[in-house]
Amino acid sequence: MTSTIKDVSLDQAQGAVDAGRRRALELDLLMNVAVVDVGGHLKAFARMDGAWLGSIDISIKKARTARYFDMQTAELGPTVQPGQPLYHIEFSNGGLITFPGGIPLTLTDDTVIGAVGVSGSTVDNDQAVAEAAAEVIS
Repeated sequence: MTSTIKDVSLDQAQGAVDAGRRRALELDLLMNVAVVDVGGHLKAFARMDGAWLGSIDISIKKARTARYFDMQTAELGPTVQPGQPLYHIEFSNGGLITFPGGIPLTLTDDTVIGAVGVSGSTVDNDQAVAEAAAEVIS
């Protein structure tokens, strides 16, 4: 029996990082952009000159979170509030991030091949840059 796992290629990952960086420049932002593979491992990363050091880890954790749950981190946010079903999930898996800026990378057939995470500005800006990065994958 043969199993075929689709994974983000290095070229795709770097293309997503480059697209995120371009969008950040358009918005006059300094960002960290991380892409993880289908297993949640870092595949490509860029820290723009002057981007916050603390956002390195956040961008990677946003990408991992989006891949681990195959949903945007923004969608997880409401479910992790006190009294909600996933309260404190962010303490699992070595630390997760459940606010906007993490997006699964999917092919046109909806197969998830990795994820992108962006950090370095407001969550709205992080999300906008992540969306630009994710759009280049097909």
